[in-house]
Amino acid sequence: MPDRPSNAPPGSAARPEHPRRGARCPICGRPVVPAHRPFCSPRCRQADLGHWLSGSYAIPGEPVAERDPDLED
Repeated sequence: MPDRPSNAPPGSAARPEHPRRGARCPICGRPVVPAHRPFCSPRCRQADLGHWLSGSYAIPGEPVAERDPDLED
């Protein structure tokens, strides 16, 4: 009998977790490593975090008007 978890549907064998074929790191383009998914390494994971924290991942649009604290109720 194949090795499968008790809650797995019949006919499905237990498989190691593999990234989708062709999955690439969004930072450098190298193949994804399951331990760092969706990245290839801790370095690329940290680079992505740096982009988020610096505001590089922003949706362009009209600037939001600042609220005037004197006009608040």
